[in-house]
Amino acid sequence: MVKIGSVVLGVSDVRRAAAFWTRALGYEPREAAEDDWVVLVPVDGTGVQLALGLSGTPVQDHPRVHLDLYAGDAAEQAAEVERLVSLGARRVDWDLYPEDPDFVVLADPDGNRFCVIDTGRE
Repeated sequence: MVKIGSVVLGVSDVRRAAAFWTRALGYEPREAAEDDWVVLVPVDGTGVQLALGLSGTPVQDHPRVHLDLYAGDAAEQAAEVERLVSLGARRVDWDLYPEDPDFVVLADPDGNRFCVIDTGRE
């Protein structure tokens, strides 16, 4: 049976994206970053890898696939959103928010959308 080994994001600047995502996730490059490719791995060796590949494809406003980053509760979610924004993410004016969302939509420095989820809500 296969399993997910890496999630791949297309980016316009691999080194800039690697700098953001290593700080955002606490990951490290598996090998030295190239101008067109790098694989980031969890420092403790467990979890899904994040691969960043050079892409000329424009960012989608409503991507079909995105990352969900989990926070334990609303306070942790708010703190993580602020931390990620301080690292270079930006808030997205998301037009598809439900009335009482448990997620915040951000974009990485390349514009790739991702969510920070409050997992403490039921």
